[in-house]
Amino acid sequence: MFLTIAMALTMTVAFAEGDNENSVNNLNAYNMRVNMTMLSKALHLNSDQRETVEFVHEMFSHDMMNAATAATKEERDQKVKRAVNRDLANMRYILNDEQYHQYVRILNITFNNRGLK
Repeated sequence: MFLTIAMALTMTVAFAEGDNENSVNNLNAYNMRVNMTMLSKALHLNSDQRETVEFVHEMFSHDMMNAATAATKEERDQKVKRAVNRDLANMRYILNDEQYHQYVRILNITFNNRGLK
């Protein structure tokens, strides 16, 4: 029984790894639109923060979709890095320390789930 579970987990990880590599070539992987109500709840945003975060996140989503259409992998990686750095700098200004660290965790999970590094 233990061997069966271990084998099933190994096969799942192997399939998921291939999916992550393929998703980098998928434009949907770069779609960073989120449910702003859920993000607001997760970050405990006040109404002023929510409005500003929503605006900054729209810019980030636009930058990521722009990166998705880059001609080469190097150009795409550079645009993604620029988009993330810009987003994090803006969010650092808007959010308090606890909110910012939670946002970084959410962003990291999102990137990992979509196969972006």
